[in-house]
Amino acid sequence: MGRANPQRLVDACEAAGIEPLMAVKRDEHHPPVSERFDEPPELPANPTPVQRMTRRLKTGAGRAAYALRKSTVEPVFGIIKSVMGFRQFLTRGLDNVQGEWTLVCLAWNLKRMAVLRPQ
Repeated sequence: MGRANPQRLVDACEAAGIEPLMAVKRDEHHPPVSERFDEPPELPANPTPVQRMTRRLKTGAGRAAYALRKSTVEPVFGIIKSVMGFRQFLTRGLDNVQGEWTLVCLAWNLKRMAVLRPQ
């Protein structure tokens, strides 16, 4: 399965009134200090939605908003897949899949409660 076209995704978000913040390429792990704290250059006249989004991601506020992904739910899905081994549903039908997902979430929450309980 190929990667989605960022132009179409950004256009669809903007048409729906959503301000998109999606990575369009991989960034270096250790950029120079000057790049880390500098604001991006101004946009050209009549920028495309992808150019606007890319510039927005390079601003301080854009970097801060994008960094929130690291502290939200994405790690939970990674742990469910890699540590708990849940990679596909074993049942068919929406009701059955919802029940199976509820069990996976219950297992995750019990695991977290066991780790976080006072000793």
